[in-house]
Amino acid sequence: MDKIISVEVKNLVKKYGNFEAVKDISFDVKKGEIFSFLGPNGAGKTTTVKVLTGLLKPSSGEVSVLGMDVLRGIDKIKSRIGFVPDQPYVYPYLTAFEYMRMIGDIYKVPVEKQQKMIPELFEMFELDGRSGEIIDSFSHGMKQKLVISGVLLHDPEIMFLDEPLVGLDPASARLVKDIFVRLAKSGTTVFMCTHVLDIAQKLSDRICIVNGGRILALDTFENLKKNYASDSDLESVYLGIVGGTGGKQIKMLDGI
Repeated sequence: MDKIISVEVKNLVKKYGNFEAVKDISFDVKKGEIFSFLGPNGAGKTTTVKVLTGLLKPSSGEVSVLGMDVLRGIDKIKSRIGFVPDQPYVYPYLTAFEYMRMIGDIYKVPVEKQQKMIPELFEMFELDGRSGEIIDSFSHGMKQKLVISGVLLHDPEIMFLDEPLVGLDPASARLVKDIFVRLAKSGTTVFMCTHVLDIAQKLSDRICIVNGGRILALDTFENLKKNYASDSDLESVYLGIVGGTGGKQIKMLDGI
């Protein structure tokens, strides 16, 4: 029996004026899959995620999330997905507890569930001693943990993650990775943009590599390894597909 499709993209194009940031890409993501979306800076990753989450409108093509067209059903979609952006945008003059209650109320999480889960999430991410402090006093990593906690509070069916581990200490990063794996096993779809190739290699069911707004490769790591760099790691596979081993840049430093 075929798996349920959580995300389906057909011939997506996104333009900013005359610049085409995403160029006619098509792919799907299955329910319960950890799907890594990789590429260099400016490859079109964040633009694609913003289209999938309703923050940007596609210039052309078809995009459906949870079986609903993003142009017509975005309000219903947003109530069922979570998004961790590349920067932890939060209300700086709320306390961490006020922020979590606000997220819970927006997503209509029952008060009883909020009262149980918010302390548990704070303890899990070692924020319990700071819950009454304003967020503006938090480090980048603490803000990132708070945003992830807010997403987990409302139990989304799909998590869209744009560099979710940036700023996290090693212990927190390990915790977040374990959470993603556990959620995927329970049926949550995880769509992740990351530059941390080791994480993508270890966690992903499938990997999509993009550059210049186009998909260059999409497969399991094992199949990518066979097709592009036998007996190698994802870094070698990725560089073999995208190009840019760094040798030229290092050579330029000779004599400095």
